[in-house]
Amino acid sequence: MTDFDTLTRGWLNHLAHERRLSPKTLEAYGRDIRQFAAFITEHLGGEPTLADIAALKPADLRAFLGRRRRDGVGNRTLMRQLAALRSLARFGERTGKLKAAAFAATRGPRIGKSLPRPLDASAAKAVTQADTRAGEDREEWILARDAAVLALLYGCGLRISEALSLTRAQAPVHAGDTLTVLGKGAKTRMVPVLPVVVTAISEYIALCPWRLPPDGPLFLGAKGGPLSPRIIQLAVESLRGALGLPSTATPHSLRHSFATHLLGRGGELRAIQELLGHASLSTTQIYTRIDSTRLMAAYDAAHPRAGR
Repeated sequence: MTDFDTLTRGWLNHLAHERRLSPKTLEAYGRDIRQFAAFITEHLGGEPTLADIAALKPADLRAFLGRRRRDGVGNRTLMRQLAALRSLARFGERTGKLKAAAFAATRGPRIGKSLPRPLDASAAKAVTQADTRAGEDREEWILARDAAVLALLYGCGLRISEALSLTRAQAPVHAGDTLTVLGKGAKTRMVPVLPVVVTAISEYIALCPWRLPPDGPLFLGAKGGPLSPRIIQLAVESLRGALGLPSTATPHSLRHSFATHLLGRGGELRAIQELLGHASLSTTQIYTRIDSTRLMAAYDAAHPRAGR
C-alpha cells in the first residue's frame, strides 16, 4: 500500500465518521479516487506516491477530466470528481501529509443550473389524496399508506428517505404535533405537521394490517417489511397518468412544491431553509427564481400590453 493509498483511507474514514456523509456519497467519492488513481498510474507509469501527487500540474488534472469526458461522463459527474479530489487534497494539507496546489487551481466544467419543477397547488393536493386512486385494484390500507407518505413530502417538505425512515413512535397523531427529522449529514430539524397530514397518517395506521412496534418503521410494504422508495415512485407514476401530469412529477417534486407554494404565499426564505434542512441559504434561494419565473409567465399571459 502506497502512502497515497493510506491518505485516501484516512480521508474516507474522516468523511464517514466526522463529516458523516451518506454511504452513497462515500461510495461515489471512493470510486472517483480509484478512477483517478488508475489514470495517474497509467499517466505516470507507476503507482502514485504523495510526492507524485504533490508534483501534479493543472494540466495533469485536466488530462484526467478529459479522459473521463471521452468515456462519456457528464459535467455533473466531472464536477463531483473534481470536488472529491479537492476534498482529499485539503485533508492532506490539514494533516500535514500533502501540499497539492494543482487541485484548487484546476477549473471544472460549467454546469447550467436547471430550476426545480414543482406541481401547481391543485395537482399537489390531488397527488396526496387517497381518493384520487380509489379506482385502482389496490388494498385500501396501501392507498392510505401511499397517501400518508406523499402528504409528508408535500405537507412537511420531507425527502422520501426522511419520510420512510420515521418510526411508529415518531408518527404525528395529534393536531399541533411536530416531527424531528434526521436529514442529510445526520442533521436534525423540527418540522410542524399540518392537521391534514396528521389525519392521513392516522388513517393509514388504523387500516394497516401489520403490527407497528414503536421502534419499527412507520411505513410498511405489502408483506410487512420496510417500505421501499420505489413503491412510492411507482405510485406517483400511476398518478401522473391518471392526472395528466408531466414526467417531472415525482415524489421529490412534492418537496419542491412545498417550498415554492410557501414562498408564493409570503413565506420567509430563512424559515423555508430551516424547514427544508438546507445547509446554505443559497440552496433555498433557487425557489425565488421559480417564483419570479411564474410571475413573469402570468404577466406575459394576462397583461394587455405584454409582447407588444
